[in-house]
Amino acid sequence: MANIGVEPTLSSVKTALTEMGHQVVDLNSEKDAAYCDCCVISGQDKDMMGAADTVIAGPVINAQGATTEDVCQQVAEKLS
Repeated sequence: MANIGVEPTLSSVKTALTEMGHQVVDLNSEKDAAYCDCCVISGQDKDMMGAADTVIAGPVINAQGATTEDVCQQVAEKLS
């Protein structure tokens, strides 16, 4: 399965993705995201200006306001 980076605050998402068979790593720094196929962020640290540096080539999913099931479905769709 895929390597997925998940912010540490999203523990239920990490658990669900692991149960789906994915390799899940904590996103504690930009280096952690470098080898991920997809990243899931909480959206709490969003840049006010809307600017962001691209760290990975894969999709980044913002989990803000979404359920764990919604996030898992988005991951599955992005990786298919």
